[in-house]
Amino acid sequence: MYLFMSPLIEINDLLLADKSNLIILDARGFAGAYDRYLAGHLDGALFVELDRDLANVPENAANGGRHPLPSPEAFAGLLTRLGITPETHIVVYDDKAGANSAARLWWMLKAIGHQQVQVLNGGLQAAINHGVALSTDVVVPQPAAQPYPVPLEFSGTVDIDEVGKAAHDDARLVIDVRENPRYLGQTEPIDSVAGHIPGAINVPFASNLDASGKYRSAEELQAAYKNSLGNVKPEDTIVHCGSGVTACHTLLALEHAGLPGAKLYVGSWSEWSRRDLPVGKEERY
Repeated sequence: MYLFMSPLIEINDLLLADKSNLIILDARGFAGAYDRYLAGHLDGALFVELDRDLANVPENAANGGRHPLPSPEAFAGLLTRLGITPETHIVVYDDKAGANSAARLWWMLKAIGHQQVQVLNGGLQAAINHGVALSTDVVVPQPAAQPYPVPLEFSGTVDIDEVGKAAHDDARLVIDVRENPRYLGQTEPIDSVAGHIPGAINVPFASNLDASGKYRSAEELQAAYKNSLGNVKPEDTIVHCGSGVTACHTLLALEHAGLPGAKLYVGSWSEWSRRDLPVGKEERY
């Protein structure tokens, strides 16, 4: 049994952390991620790639969205190759203030029951701002002596049918974390249809951050999300984004705020928008 571990770690605390049971993961995503890793990363950090390691990208995003989860077997195999055991303390970061693949990897680990995992608050930029010297070494992982136990599933997810029902249930809430113009259907730079799931509210993930790119305080986030949730319990809340990645930033924010239990719709707008389903373009308050 582990004591509660904050989902976030500050760069100064990371520098002082016990390194004997620590693995740092650089989880950048999207085009050029590995090149950016090679150009400078935290000393000792292992590279994890979104499309290759944290998703099972389909030919057609109508089947699970643009970033469906890998199988539990594949994810356990990745952790084994990275030298991770169930007792490993993991710190993960990206170069987008933790808003992209770092939060996704944090959520995936929590969803299989891994307890000791944290996201570097402010991401790589926080380390740079602190004066940390970056490394250009290619770090080769040492596989774990024993395979990571294969989890039964990723807990805390909902499918397309459930999210559609929840969006019209007063006792439940669906939160779309994309930028407001995308939610309103004024623009759609990635997916084929603009708009949102009818009945969903919009709380852009960027509202989780302060001006420095770090998460706002737990107290601030708790007040903001209690206002958004109203009478709906966190465990009756579903969060989504474009493809199930950035939504994890909000799931982390909710846990940081002391409001854990919300579910992830992994397929998100990238799946919904390809299924010829109703599309909303009006703000819901």
